[in-house]
Formats: sequence, C-alpha cells, structure tokens
Amino acid sequence: MPKPLYKRVLLKLSGEALMGEHEYGISTDMLTYLAKEIKAITDLGVQVGMVIGAGNIFRGVAGASGGMNRSAADNMGMLATMLNSLALKEALEREGIVTEVLSAIDMPSVCETFSHFTAKKYMDSGAAVIFGAGTGNPFFTTDTAGVLRGLEIEADIICKATKVDGVFDKDPMQHTDAVKFAELTFSDVLQKRLKVMDAAAISLAMDNNKKILVFDLNIPGNIKNAICGKKVGTVIKGDET
Repeated sequence: MPKPLYKRVLLKLSGEALMGEHEYGISTDMLTYLAKEIKAITDLGVQVGMVIGAGNIFRGVAGASGGMNRSAADNMGMLATMLNSLALKEALEREGIVTEVLSAIDMPSVCETFSHFTAKKYMDSGAAVIFGAGTGNPFFTTDTAGVLRGLEIEADIICKATKVDGVFDKDPMQHTDAVKFAELTFSDVLQKRLKVMDAAAISLAMDNNKKILVFDLNIPGNIKNAICGKKVGTVIKGDET
C-alpha cells in the first residue's frame, strides 16, 4: 500500500465539478466518482477537509454583474454551497466514510456551526469534514475559504482539484499551445495574473507559506497520486521553499 506524503489535507472542489456531463446541477454519477476518489485517501489514514464552490447552482459574482446587489448575490452563493456540501456528505457516507458538515452560517437544524476546534476534533476521530457556506461573509470566494479553512485546521497542503492538469500560461481549453508550469511561486501567480485562485486566496497562502497543489480531478486516482507525492499538476509555494 502506498504511503501518503501528507497526514491532513484541505481539498478544494469547484461546484462545476459536481455537474459531470450536465450543464448545471448535481450529477449523481459525479458524486459517486468523487466519493470513491476521496475514499482512496481516507483508506490510507489521511484526514480530509473539503471546501466546495457553488458554480453549478449559483455564482455570486455573476449575479452581481447582472445587476443584483453583491452582498445578496454572495449570500445566495454561500447557501448554494450548502446544497453541494450536503449532497457530497451523502455520497461519502454511501462509501462508508463518516462525514460531518460544518457551516460558516448558523444552521442548527441542518448541521453544526464551524469552529476549528470542532473540525479538528472530528478529523482526529477519523471523520471527513466538509466546510460549507464559504467564509460566511460576502465578497470572499470559496477559493479564499479553502485557504482559510486549510490554515485553521493546520492542513499540510491545500489541494485544488480542477478540470485541467495544473496551471498553464493561458487557458488550455482554448489554446492548444498553452504551456503547463510544473512549479510556481506565489509571487509568480500574482505577477503573471494567472487564474488559479483569486488574489486574496493566493496572498493568504503566501503570507502563511501554505503550499497549494493544482491538479486534474477527472483523472482517476489523481487525488491519491497527489497525496502520495507523485508528480501531478502544478505546485505553488513560497519563494524560499
């Protein structure tokens, strides 16, 4: 059995990942796939925390650009992440993974409210934890929430699972000559304005020297490969490391 390189990880998933082949909403096939991929690392004893976006249901920024008040739009987006969180919890539990959802917004009839003490307690007991409702504040993306929660639970690394195999100099979905970076520094990402995570998320990771790994979610076994230290995707780290 391969040995994991990291004991505790924060896995950042986009809401779009749950769409599968659909144009919107939640694909049960994709939920099952995700749950099996995550089980492959929990079976190795890895403690997993997760943050998931809501782009498959509602994007706060898109709503605001359409004339909606940004705070109202972001609040809707945070609630949409809870739908995804509860759906993912159910899929993980079908695979036999004890899972807890912690919300940044008080929802006592749905789940517990987030605290880093509660999160670490559950993770130490062997449960996977999903962090819903973003940061609980408008004007912050779920990328920023992912970095923030990763820092709060003292994750060894933040893994962003996306639809392409790492970070490129331009969109590889639109440009066949796009060049992939094997490694980048946080300064590189900010200076080159690479669309990996928003600037607030990258700056937060940089200030706390928290490594980020970006890789393709749709390659079976990639989450396990990443956690076991195999060369996948793009590593983003501090200048001095």
